[in-house]
Amino acid sequence: MAKAIMIQGTMSNAGKSFIAAALCRIFRQDGYSCAPFKSQNMALNSYITSDGCEIGRAQAMQAEAAGIEPSVLMNPVLLKPTTDVGSQVIVRGRAVGNMTASEYFRRKTELVPFIKAAYEELSSQHDIIVIEGAGSPVELNLKSDDIVNMGMAKLAKAPVLLVGDIDRGGVFAQLLGTLGLLERDELSMVKGLVVNRFRGDITLFDDGRRILEERGGKPVLGVVPYLHCDIEDEDSLSRKLSADEKGIIDIAVIRLPRISNFTDMDVFAQYDGVGVRYVSRYTDLGEPDMIIIPGTKSTLADMRWLRESGLEAAVKRQVSRGVPLFGICGGYQMLGETVSDPLCSEGGGSADGMGLLKCTTVFGAEKKQVRTSGRFCGNDGFFGCLSGAEFSGYEIHMGSTESRSPQLLDCGGAYEGNVCGCYIHGIFDSAQVSERLVRQLFSAKGIEYRGGTADRQAYKEAQFDLLAEGVRRSIDTGLLYRIIEEGI
Repeated sequence: MAKAIMIQGTMSNAGKSFIAAALCRIFRQDGYSCAPFKSQNMALNSYITSDGCEIGRAQAMQAEAAGIEPSVLMNPVLLKPTTDVGSQVIVRGRAVGNMTASEYFRRKTELVPFIKAAYEELSSQHDIIVIEGAGSPVELNLKSDDIVNMGMAKLAKAPVLLVGDIDRGGVFAQLLGTLGLLERDELSMVKGLVVNRFRGDITLFDDGRRILEERGGKPVLGVVPYLHCDIEDEDSLSRKLSADEKGIIDIAVIRLPRISNFTDMDVFAQYDGVGVRYVSRYTDLGEPDMIIIPGTKSTLADMRWLRESGLEAAVKRQVSRGVPLFGICGGYQMLGETVSDPLCSEGGGSADGMGLLKCTTVFGAEKKQVRTSGRFCGNDGFFGCLSGAEFSGYEIHMGSTESRSPQLLDCGGAYEGNVCGCYIHGIFDSAQVSERLVRQLFSAKGIEYRGGTADRQAYKEAQFDLLAEGVRRSIDTGLLYRIIEEGI
């Protein structure tokens, strides 16, 4: 069985996912076979494995950092929020239904056998397992029957590193307060502290390190600087979602209330002169060069929000003046004439769509989960630039869409003039797709694009190496390996 190390945080978005990814890459560089694991993830950004199972996007990203194929074993339980008080529950990669938060809390112990089996199987295949916790381990009202923080650490017999985010302030209260609220047996499992996202001269924190070690009784493995590397984020608190800077080419992404898989747009950051903004108010839409309506976990509710917020009308005004519009998954469904949910798969009801594509969508009982590849059909209008372009990605959706509009892809989708949509997440990652779009957008402004082609995979590999280099420089790797070897 593999050795284990667990990364817990003082709060959500403390940097657990990135530290875990960095360790996955460091262990890989040091010649170990390692794998990420998160027993329960709550996220709207998800990924489809090669065998059609759904897991959190962060574990897929961490698997890439480790140089291995993502597996459902890495994230046996995934919660995808559908409302403020309920989520779709996914176990071993398949949806088992929707539950309210209180119902899930009552039943979560039923999931322990699945979590234990997944962890043990994964552990039998690797040298080191990097386990990620969720939120904070001292949410006292939720600690009963914990399966994702200290409960998971005990199950895996994993030593714990506690990460605090100094960039958001209060790092002493974060780390010392968390240690102070742990039970005695839990406290003994914490083997070190990590201060994350430090800006400026790290030597100015020497006294801070001493204070933490004296008062907390735990060694500080390192103070990690604010690293400027571009790693996929799945958290709804992602700083990417507050991006509002315009480039020469201005791409506006509608920030839906239940936005999912916003990593679909990450590739555009690789192109010189291209800016991606996330827009949640009609007054902020402006006159972009392209608009994207991304995926959502609640198409009907977000369609109503789009209409009530005034963004639907604002988007249509831009489309009428020739601005291209691309819808992905739930965004594609919204572009059609109607969306209906007769089986209450996502809350029930029906709504008129934007009427920009001749499509109708009906939600059924089964979720489609499949990886796919293909090419764009020959088409006219703005998106004619993509004719014949090859792509690969994955579909993950409840609805089935029938279209009377011309087909966009050889596997579906639709287009009308400067509006198109499809179900493929990751479709822009293909250099043939993103580069052609960027060149067309520059050309429409009378400017020649002189930048290079975005090799998405090579770029991500380089970013993982940057992340690993920054973390390796900042932590005591000798102490890290001793902690892993000694266990608890």
